[in-house]
Amino acid sequence: MKRLLLADDDPHIRTLLRHFLTAEGYAVLETRDGQEAMDRLQSEPVDLAIVDVMMPKVNGLELCSHIRDNYDIPIILLTAREQLADKEQGYMRGTDDYVTKPFEPEELLFRIQALFRRYSLASKDRIRLGKVIIDRKNYEVLDGDSVMLLPRKEFELLAQLAQFAGRLFAREELIRLVWGPDYDGDERTVDVHIKRLRQRFADYQEIFAIQTVRGLGYKLEVTGK
Repeated sequence: MKRLLLADDDPHIRTLLRHFLTAEGYAVLETRDGQEAMDRLQSEPVDLAIVDVMMPKVNGLELCSHIRDNYDIPIILLTAREQLADKEQGYMRGTDDYVTKPFEPEELLFRIQALFRRYSLASKDRIRLGKVIIDRKNYEVLDGDSVMLLPRKEFELLAQLAQFAGRLFAREELIRLVWGPDYDGDERTVDVHIKRLRQRFADYQEIFAIQTVRGLGYKLEVTGK
């Protein structure tokens, strides 16, 4: 059974989602603020976090950063805010998805299911994008009988984007994940490597494409089969 961490200071939201998601076969761990959610994460395994932005003690954005730095699980932010700047902050902190209140529980369920499908790729040594296979163990990209060998950082960047297809990554997040926290270079390094990957896979646009989200970062979208 998948375990969902629900962090929201509104008891009505918690009750509604607990009943709905439990009926859908999930175990729901309720917390009332960000600090309680952090404590729960330390003591119990969690498969996905649903986080309200406006919470006491530790707010949702801070909790989102904490989860992204310490756990490899999907995150959905819940918020009444609709401004683009607020969404930008959420994605910069590492959220995978964003749901604006009020919302239908069914919509949240669809997003949870989609994130679990996306994250299931992360545990595999071989990531499949249509006919293209990214072999993380052997550092190869396979297209039928043909094998493509990429420079190591280009391969790691492609694999990082592909294993979480559809998720937006900020440039600084990609620097940390691919080049490491001690990297002294410029964020433009990411732009250069993205440009090279697009050139290498220019003939694969019907299968996947690396998209720029202006002012935020990059994501890989699966465009076909």
